Amino acid sequence: MAVKIRLKRLGKIRAPYYRIVVADSKTKRDGRVIEEIGKYHPTEEPSFIEIDSERAQYWLSVGAQPTEQVAALLKITGDWGKFKGDKDAKSTLKVKEPKVPFEIDASKKSVVKPKAEKKETPAEEAPAAADAEAAEAPAADSE
Repeated sequence: MAVKIRLKRLGKIRAPYYRIVVADSKTKRDGRVIEEIGKYHPTEEPSFIEIDSERAQYWLSVGAQPTEQVAALLKITGDWGKFKGDKDAKSTLKVKEPKVPFEIDASKKSVVKPKAEKKETPAEEAPAAADAEAAEAPAADSE
């Protein structure tokens, strides 16, 4: 059985992401796999590459053949150099910078308006005004 290390496509149209898998060379691209050993998201900036180095080394040592795309990814992560015997093999993988946490600038004034307290004076004035009118009306009738 010829074993290949290749990419299994997932995701939507025009938004692909891949799993790096070990599969029989005769199976479909997205068919049954022996083992998943990594992830590859090419649409992110920089591309996200995560490979289980120990499992990749094992499968390369037992004769699994990587496809061209996977071989390029293994070279980026340094796993291909380790497999070939280069002791100085390093990962040249670019890592996304961590997101800077939000800090409130104390020198700027808040743009959020405080909630206005409900004015109860108009509600109190309305019944009071009605009472005043009612009091005046009988007085006007009595005259």
